[in-house]
Amino acid sequence: MFLLNSWMPWLILLTLAWTLPWKGVALWRAAGNKHLWWFVALFLVNTLAILEIIYIFGFSKKKPGTGL
Repeated sequence: MFLLNSWMPWLILLTLAWTLPWKGVALWRAAGNKHLWWFVALFLVNTLAILEIIYIFGFSKKKPGTGL
């Protein structure tokens, strides 16, 4: 049990470091593309960045000239 407790803070930090950038990019693109339901789903559901990666590469299309 002690070993698990000593690794827990590092596991949480690693999870945050992995999830937050993906979530930020996905929310930015959903807002820029005016995909309200995607924005709400990405904001509320935590899937350890799986849903965010699916949105970024599968459903978010770059608009020409907007930089999104």
